[in-house]
Amino acid sequence: MREYVDGATAIARGAVQAGCNFFAGYPISPATPILQHMVVALPKVGGIAIQAEDEIAAISLCIGAAMTGARAMTATAGPGISLFSENIGLAIMGEVPLVIVDVQRLGPATGGATTVAQGDVQFIRWGTSGGYPIIALAPSSIAECYTLTQKAFDLAEQFRSPVFLVTDKELNLTLMTIDTDEYRDVPVQPRRVAPPPSENRNPYQPYSFETLETVPVIAHMGDANLARFTGSTHDERGFLTKDPAKAGRLNAHLAAKIDARADELELVKADLQPGAKTLLISYGITARSVEDAVQRTREQGHAISQLTIQSLWPLPVRAILSAAEKVERVVVAELNLGQYRLEIERLLPYKEVIGVNRIDGELITPEQILNTVHLS
Repeated sequence: MREYVDGATAIARGAVQAGCNFFAGYPISPATPILQHMVVALPKVGGIAIQAEDEIAAISLCIGAAMTGARAMTATAGPGISLFSENIGLAIMGEVPLVIVDVQRLGPATGGATTVAQGDVQFIRWGTSGGYPIIALAPSSIAECYTLTQKAFDLAEQFRSPVFLVTDKELNLTLMTIDTDEYRDVPVQPRRVAPPPSENRNPYQPYSFETLETVPVIAHMGDANLARFTGSTHDERGFLTKDPAKAGRLNAHLAAKIDARADELELVKADLQPGAKTLLISYGITARSVEDAVQRTREQGHAISQLTIQSLWPLPVRAILSAAEKVERVVVAELNLGQYRLEIERLLPYKEVIGVNRIDGELITPEQILNTVHLS
């Protein structure tokens, strides 16, 4: 079966399928349709959707809901992510399972509210104090909006961490005809909840982990176990501490639980050709133009390879190194000044790395890419 659908609809469907039962958001272009869908969809499955008074309230509501047992999601755009920043840090420190959708638009500031861009890539990674690792996924099709939303929920539960779904105005709002067979469901792991005191030999400690990589089990507010939640440096009991050993262990844990499993977080689509001298790297909406450019190039008899990044953060190091091993140059297409290209340049210092960029609110065209690789 085929249907005419947009990314916002696919994201909302994916969230409901993943078991999302709480959503809070504030109207902000071009993320508003996700809020509108969730307000309609969640009451039908016994969930709650709230239009908050502002972005700060929206993410605060989601953090509170998640810590009482809800599977929560919020959605916003660039200016909202700016307002989310402090509470993103709170979710990292408090180890809150939460999905945050960022529908990118042209910036800075209020910029172009209904104009496409991919300018939040580095801000998503570094936009909160401390610089601790985060997980961010980037769909490049309607079907991936559905599937990667579910994957985001699964990772949020696995890592007890906020997970970003990074999309954009065009992918979120443009209606496209797709085959519904392209939708793929992702099983979402159940949350690891602390057993009741009667079944627990030792008193529950809300931030107890055996090794730095271990994700602590959670006790929800209102459970039989005593739950504590704080945004300050704390010990395993959730009490504030300045003890260097305890502070160092906590902060090392917040990084290690993601960094130690970075390899298994890698999600890419690799279309590599033997003998190719050029590798095209893209993510999100720009992948569509790259796919067209690759097809045209191959029709002209030239070998060329393509790598579409679905997991922006942590950087999929192994996949990029493998794809670029035998090529002479790497072309990175993105709707910003070259934010992800910086990562590729650091990873591949001995390769020629070229950017194809656009910041005028229009999409990169296949012709721009072909002109850059001199195969038009």
